[in-house]
Formats: sequence, C-alpha cells, structure tokens
Amino acid sequence: MKVIFAGTPDFAAAALQAIHAAGFEIPLVLTQPDRPKGRGMQLQASPVKQAALDLGLRVAQPEKLRGNAEALAMLRDVDADVMVVAAYGLILPQDVLDTPKHGCLNIHASLLPRWRGAAPIQRAIEAGDTETGVCIMQMDAGLDTGAVVSEHRYAIQTNDTANEVHDALMAIGAAAIVADLQTLAVSGSLNATPQPENGITYAQKLSKEEAKINWQQSADVVARKIRAFNPVPTAWTDWQGKPMKIWAANTVAQHGTAGTILAANADGIVVACGDGAVQITQLQPAGAKRMTAAAFLAGRELSIGTVFE
Repeated sequence: MKVIFAGTPDFAAAALQAIHAAGFEIPLVLTQPDRPKGRGMQLQASPVKQAALDLGLRVAQPEKLRGNAEALAMLRDVDADVMVVAAYGLILPQDVLDTPKHGCLNIHASLLPRWRGAAPIQRAIEAGDTETGVCIMQMDAGLDTGAVVSEHRYAIQTNDTANEVHDALMAIGAAAIVADLQTLAVSGSLNATPQPENGITYAQKLSKEEAKINWQQSADVVARKIRAFNPVPTAWTDWQGKPMKIWAANTVAQHGTAGTILAANADGIVVACGDGAVQITQLQPAGAKRMTAAAFLAGRELSIGTVFE
C-alpha cells in the first residue's frame, strides 16, 4: 500500500517514522517550505523534512496546493492508496483530497468535534478539560469536519503542560495511524462515524497578546493558562516595565489584591489573583534564561506588596 505523507512539526514527524517503520511504502512526503528561524534567521527544514531525508524519502515543499497544477500532477503520478495528513499547515482542496484511492486521513489532537482547529491541545488545557485524545479522521473540505475512523483518549493530569500533552498525543497518534493503515491494507476499507452536531468547539490560533496574564481572573484560570501556553507562546506579565515569562505555577489558598505579591521565598513567588492566588515556581525575566523562583530571588529584590501588571 502506497502512502503519501503530509505534515510539518515534530507531532507529524513521529507519525511519519512510525508509518515507515511499519513497512508501508511512502513514495512522497509533503511538508512546508524551509523557514527562517533562530537569532540568525537562517533557513531551517521542518522536522518532517529532516525525518524524511533521514529515511531516504522523496520530499516536496509546495507553497500552496490550491490551484497548483504542478503539485496536483505530482500527487496523481504517485498513484497512492491513501494520504496521511498531520499538522501540515496547508489547506487541501477537493481535487487533492480526491487524488488517493482511499482519500486522506488526518491525525487530529482532540476528541472531535471538540476543539476543531489550530490549537486543540492548548485550548483543552486552558478550558480545564480533564480529557483529550487523538482522532483519526477521514478528511473532507471542511475544517476538521470529517467522519472519525478511530478515537484514542488521554486523561489530562493536574499539572500537565501543553508540551507534556503534546508528547503523549504524538505517541498515541503515531500508533493509531499505523493501526488504521494496517486495517485498511487488510480489509480495503475503513469504517468512519460522522461527527455529532452538538459539542462543536473551535481552537483558535494562539497569540502573544492573549498570553499576558490577567491577574483579575481566578487562580485556577491563571494556572491553566500558564500550563496551556507552555512552551509557546508562554504566559507573561509586566515586571519593571518589561515582559517576564511565567513557565510554571500552582494554585495556593491565599488571598489579596489581584496582582500583588503576597510571599517570595525559595518555594516560589505567591501572587494574588481575582480569586485565590498562584505560586510561581519557574520564570524568565527579559534578557535572562528560564530559572526557578529561588534562583530569581537569589540575585534580585522582590518586595512583598509589589504589583505585577
């Protein structure tokens, strides 16, 4: 069975490697064009491109697929049985969806129809969901609206960050797509269940602006945002006129005026919220490295009653 693979970040690279390891033929890998990154803004290949090259696979990096006759011809020439898509970042038009014999399967990091869209992991944590997972979906022209082939659940732990949930779902997704491809190879078809009409939510793309902590919100909400936005775009607050990233915090049973520092010691920096307080345990001042609260306090003055903006 010939499988075209389309994806870009680490989440997708793990699936590509698993599909290859399972023995499926992968005649073509699609990924985003190289992008400038880092302080030197040098062009860097995506994790999927790096993985594909390591495996000796053919890679293509079209800027777009819609209206791209050359890319469509390339896909048709491959004559694939199925395309697997994972966090690719490009819209697949109907003529591309129709090219493989069995269409396109998407690895989506949520329990559809909850959290369709760009940032399902982060939005699930931010909203206080206790469960998420991975769905293998038969793609259609809508935004994550296709019928679900298989569903795989994951319990979100109290202190899980987006990074930790991402890594867990990355492994789950890689195993799930291999299992479904094996079923397709044996049976020649996959059963898919249409998504229900109720329970639809959308996971909007994250922004640096919304990552700023609003200390008027409850401690639970603030703590969830800190976990949801770790590692990107990272929750932050103003300190001495500059942004300070907050990497880790937990809720504590203290109260005070929102934004006010109630305690500062080796255990952490306690900041009052609109209801309750959070104890910051890891942070990163502007121009410095990520550090523990104890390391931060060792070289800086932070008085009780100081207010974070």
